[in-house]
Amino acid sequence: MIFPKNNTQHVVITARDKVVPLEKLGSVVEAHRTHGKKIVLCHGVYDLVHLGHVRHLEAARREGDILIVSITSDDFVNKGPGRPIFPDHMRAEMLAALAYVDYVTIKYGPSANPVLDNIRPDVYVKGSDYENPDEDITGKIQMERETVEKHGGKMVFTKDITFSSSTLINRYLDVYDPPLRDFLENMRGKDSLNTLINLIESVKDCKILLVGDAIIDDYQYVETMGKSAKESMIASSFKGREIFAGGVIAAANHVAGFCDNIEVISAIGLEDSYEAEIRKHALSNINLNLVRVEGRPTTRKTRFLEHSYSPRKLFEVYYMDDTPMGTKKRSEIDSLIAERAAEADVVIVTDFGHGLIRPSTVETLIEHSKFLAVNVQTNSGNQGYNLVTKFRKADLICIDAPEARLAAGEKFSDIPEIIENHLTRLIDCDKIVVTHGSHGCYAYAKGEGLHRIPAFAKNPIDTVGAGDAFFAVMAPMIAQKGSIEEAAFIGNAAGAMKVGIVGHRNSVEKIPLVKFVTALLK
Repeated sequence: MIFPKNNTQHVVITARDKVVPLEKLGSVVEAHRTHGKKIVLCHGVYDLVHLGHVRHLEAARREGDILIVSITSDDFVNKGPGRPIFPDHMRAEMLAALAYVDYVTIKYGPSANPVLDNIRPDVYVKGSDYENPDEDITGKIQMERETVEKHGGKMVFTKDITFSSSTLINRYLDVYDPPLRDFLENMRGKDSLNTLINLIESVKDCKILLVGDAIIDDYQYVETMGKSAKESMIASSFKGREIFAGGVIAAANHVAGFCDNIEVISAIGLEDSYEAEIRKHALSNINLNLVRVEGRPTTRKTRFLEHSYSPRKLFEVYYMDDTPMGTKKRSEIDSLIAERAAEADVVIVTDFGHGLIRPSTVETLIEHSKFLAVNVQTNSGNQGYNLVTKFRKADLICIDAPEARLAAGEKFSDIPEIIENHLTRLIDCDKIVVTHGSHGCYAYAKGEGLHRIPAFAKNPIDTVGAGDAFFAVMAPMIAQKGSIEEAAFIGNAAGAMKVGIVGHRNSVEKIPLVKFVTALLK
């Protein structure tokens, strides 16, 4: 098979030769256009090529002379744990092996629009399951149509046999660990998908107040060079730096993707405040109330990481002053909380133990919150002094397994026993969730009992902030009377998505989460 390319001839010998980088594909397409060829484009994941795909691509090829297929790269496939089954280069080669596919390209990003702008297809072909705009949960089909038509093309929907790759994978391929496989099968048996999607949608109009420590997560990337010639230490070469707004700001960004009205109360230092960075990283629907405190910096955690695609953390340095604030600043923070909490549907507390939440603040939160959701963290910065038991009362608490053990004073007891026999006695709270790393999470509600939701994530890239994403996304859904199991399921999905994000480069968003949950339960 021979294809023209800029007045030369490009001979395709194998399927791999038909896989062309997007940045080069534009010129290849233009060469075909000069020969009067009509360009057709299909886009998708194509994780498991099946008869539905074959018929779809066959029909697409009939729409023109040159058929190009673009596929979503691995990093942007929101299909659940273990997905995609096949990496992007293998998916590309499988499609390229089909005789009526002329070129395949890999799109590194969440949207097909850059491909559409690059290729400017005469015909953009989608399957019939995308034809009804009311069923388009992403809202992307209309955007894609507008992009295609802007370049003079048209959108066509094929009408033939259809299958879902996710359904086939879930039913016939053993891709999940047995506990997760059994759990998902049970959820499918209860027809949970519509309930979960409705629960996600139910929080849109909730007014959320977040109170917690503002933290700057400073990622410094280095390349180790070996042992110093004259000292017993490892030398490294600086390669780059990323600064993220972490702590309560990161949590607010997660929930801001689901709820329209978000407010934050926190404190920053006057020295090394990083206020501009915080305001730049906060999403547009977040109203920030930042109390400035003299004589201290904004808490900054500098992590040194290997310079690689999946960076491994080497060590970290804290810059902070967690000594108690003066009476005047403490009163200012507490008064602000009392005023704003009374107006909020849900108050979410992310307490990292760095000095913001003191006893008077706890009592203010308890007194003025309609629904109080609390996450109290034990970390190297508070040395185990920051326990969830500082809150005598809450509507929801969410902590991890080590924090639960410390709060209960139980080093060896099972987590279910700690929840039901200790935490429920120590805190007046009817809903308790304990995250347990690779074991998933345990979710307890008075009258509903205890549920275990297995972990979804495999091969995490960065666990920083995963618990905050879990908690922030889940809390409003529990406040909206969602069952503890359903809300924890959604929180687990949010946490699984977050561990695939380095630092806080992105937050968990509603549409990718809905796609993730849908793929799990198809």
